[in-house]
Amino acid sequence: MAVEAESALKLDKLSFQYKGSPAPSIKDLHLEVRKGERFGLLGPNGAGKTTLMHLLCGLLLPGSGSIKLFDTDLSESKISHRKRFGFVPQDFSFYPELSPVENLNFFGAWYGLKQDRIMKRSKELLHILGLTEVKDKAVKTFSGGMKRRVNLAIGVIHKPQILFLDEPTVGVDVQTRNAIIAYLKQLNRDGITLFYTSHQMKEAEELCERIALIDEGKIVVSGSIFQLLNDNKEQDLEKLFLKLTGKDFRD
Repeated sequence: MAVEAESALKLDKLSFQYKGSPAPSIKDLHLEVRKGERFGLLGPNGAGKTTLMHLLCGLLLPGSGSIKLFDTDLSESKISHRKRFGFVPQDFSFYPELSPVENLNFFGAWYGLKQDRIMKRSKELLHILGLTEVKDKAVKTFSGGMKRRVNLAIGVIHKPQILFLDEPTVGVDVQTRNAIIAYLKQLNRDGITLFYTSHQMKEAEELCERIALIDEGKIVVSGSIFQLLNDNKEQDLEKLFLKLTGKDFRD
């Protein structure tokens, strides 16, 4: 009998509503991501993707329901447990006046890493992400693609067990996008679970093993890409996405 993979993330009856909003942004959501997966959460603008990311990282508190990270409820977990995840937000999350080295030093210390480990890890990340030549320059002078790579380096400085990625390649050129996707796959081969949100269907097909489509705060479908395409008799994710979420403009 096959042994079922350990759960990395489990959401049960999760709901959230912004103050003053007429309707919940997340509605009675159930979802499970297994340890070692490359999982994609896809949806149109305003579907609830970023709100869910903020809930997963503790930036927002659920109205009801639970979030379990490696079988520990996030609301009850200690700071040390929360350091098991990394977050790469859609908005840049670094100090623009500082250099990549200075940013990595700051965030590495925030995660409780010792200085020698920060130095070793920073050197490794700067090399992998092509930032060694600009490691001492202020990040505010960088191109959008270089800033994305700094954002990613900060999110993995502490070698998290699960990495939350909110539109990690938005606004970058093809070369940078390919390099980021290749590195994310390498992180996954090294044992890091990936939870990725986007509305880029081709990219999701390339990166993810399983996906869920979210719309109006609810999961519409979830499963392996092959299974979902086969069940819905569609040839690619873009056609499936439009079939299930509609073709109208979204805010």
